[in-house]
Amino acid sequence: MTPVYLHALGIINALGDSVASVRAGLYAGSTNGMVSRADLIRGRETCVGVVQGTLPAVGPEHAPYASRNIQILCAAIAQIRPQIDAAIAQFGADRIGIVLGSSTSGAAEGFEALTARLRRGAFPPGYDYRRQEMATPSEFLRRMLALGGPAWSVSTACTASAKAFSSGRRLLKTGLCDAVIVGGVDSLCRLTLNGFNALESIAGERCNPFSVNRDGINIGEGAAVFLMSREPGPVALLGVGESSDAYHISAPDPEGRGAETAMRMALADAGIDAGAVDYVNLHGTATVQNDLMESHVVDRVIGRSTPCSSTKPLVGHALGAAGATETGFCWILLTEPDAAGLPPHIWDGECDPALAPLRLSSPGEIARCKVTLSNSFAFGGNNACLVLGRT
Repeated sequence: MTPVYLHALGIINALGDSVASVRAGLYAGSTNGMVSRADLIRGRETCVGVVQGTLPAVGPEHAPYASRNIQILCAAIAQIRPQIDAAIAQFGADRIGIVLGSSTSGAAEGFEALTARLRRGAFPPGYDYRRQEMATPSEFLRRMLALGGPAWSVSTACTASAKAFSSGRRLLKTGLCDAVIVGGVDSLCRLTLNGFNALESIAGERCNPFSVNRDGINIGEGAAVFLMSREPGPVALLGVGESSDAYHISAPDPEGRGAETAMRMALADAGIDAGAVDYVNLHGTATVQNDLMESHVVDRVIGRSTPCSSTKPLVGHALGAAGATETGFCWILLTEPDAAGLPPHIWDGECDPALAPLRLSSPGEIARCKVTLSNSFAFGGNNACLVLGRT
């Protein structure tokens, strides 16, 4: 399939609030944005990836959509607003689409509003249910940018924003759009964190992917958005692979059959062999079962010589925004003019003999990447894999 192109990236997460600051933190393996919080999970502290600094305000004309999630989205969109405006001028507002992934939307504000109602008998003044609907990020962005093309949100847990790229590409391939804003956004939410805690999936400290001592995930927040079109650009979306094995509602298939299918589909879609991949961004949640499964799948599909890393110790698991965030990290690698540092795999170095021995990248490791692959796996056996290439 003829590739589509990713022209511009807006990104914000625990590493920073711009491509430049995220790039610096990514190569340095910075965990400065991973902080301990005692206000999110009842009865315990937890390490989370937090967006720092002041976020843009949501104007009164968009008050029904106002939430931290929308503020984070606005911070990311502002970084690529000139490219969006140029696309509107070139193609027209009705030819620009939006596909965003999210897991929380405005659930944090909805949670607080419902708590107030249970305590005081009424929702707070100004409460609006639209704030927490899953489609809100795309609907808000459509209104804010005055766009007339298709706009929807994908909510498939941890593959949501990875799958947004597949949907956006279809809009371009079918000719329904000339450009699409794709990506994802998620914000910290007590409801979500307590849910993962009930599943006994939350790490005691900073997550430790692929270690024999791994004990769960850290949740993070952030957004990553791209302008995608058929016009040649710096990075091509070469291949997409999607599968849904429906093995279990919250546990991965131990054999990783659906995950392997998605990876092989992405490579086939890109028309490349596994040996052409220069770097793999692992889903790498640091849960016992995910890392066990993923190590063996990557070993079977890619092998043991290609550098890999999980970047979740740097930003946390951003859930619905994770796929786009980690695709953003790949985009940063691919747009470097010269060799640059690979995202280091931050862990305690204690290997698990049950895992396949992948080549986990070390701090300071240098490479010039031409092709990257990024994995995203989600509840319900929902899997997505994206292959990007330097043009």
